[in-house]
Amino acid sequence: MTAGVAALWSHRNSLRILVKRDLAVKYQQSVLGYFWSLIEPLGMGAIYFFVFGVLYSGDTSRHLGQAAESYPLFLITGIFAWMWTSSALSEATNALTGQSRLITTMNVPRQVFPIGRVTGRFAEYVAGLPILAAVAAGYAAHGRIDPGWSLLALPLAVLVQATLLIGLSLLLSAVNVLMRDVERFMRLIIRVLFYATPIIYPLSLVRESELPGWLKVAYELNPLVGIFQLQHAIWYPDEFPDARLLATTVGGSLLALVAGWWTFRRLEPAVLKEL
Repeated sequence: MTAGVAALWSHRNSLRILVKRDLAVKYQQSVLGYFWSLIEPLGMGAIYFFVFGVLYSGDTSRHLGQAAESYPLFLITGIFAWMWTSSALSEATNALTGQSRLITTMNVPRQVFPIGRVTGRFAEYVAGLPILAAVAAGYAAHGRIDPGWSLLALPLAVLVQATLLIGLSLLLSAVNVLMRDVERFMRLIIRVLFYATPIIYPLSLVRESELPGWLKVAYELNPLVGIFQLQHAIWYPDEFPDARLLATTVGGSLLALVAGWWTFRRLEPAVLKEL
């Protein structure tokens, strides 16, 4: 794995070129271009705010804590991070099947292709950070949030999320070449994960619910739970995950990276033969 990382680093310019190409292709012949990476999450945030912040505001506010008076910020913080997750997993799954000609002709580590999809979606996530900062500044000016040391949760959240997504992208992209059902199955999994992760609702809502204890434990084994707690903790310190959840999140993300890298390397000969 160390040798593979070194080889990947030596071809970082190839990765950069692939990311720029993917972004250019994605937004070609589009009037708004990169603004679509902002419009979609903001639109989703508006819809969920109407449902949970207006129609069910009483039930929602009881569990939000510090975020009760700034629910739109809570929403879009989670949704911007979720767009990175869902888009990266969706696009990385077919990263090899959709670029078979490049993969079989370019002399670069094949990990570049799924990792390039994760990196490209990260660039879109970064483009949304000024929007989050502007909204947060507005709430801070009115005394509704008080960010401080909690801003340090951002680099930690990004690092852990990138680790998880790279591992899953390597795993899914390789397996999908040999079993094309994976791509279709992931559409369902991504929908389930959205509601099985504290993105539009706080984790306390699950912890204080009447769900069986074993189901709550299984719920928090999902590394995305701790990752989105870190994302929300950027503005709300009381959302910072406890030691157990943080350890589970970091450990699960590292395990996903190792498993994804190992699986990719083991399946690479069969994948190249299939392509």
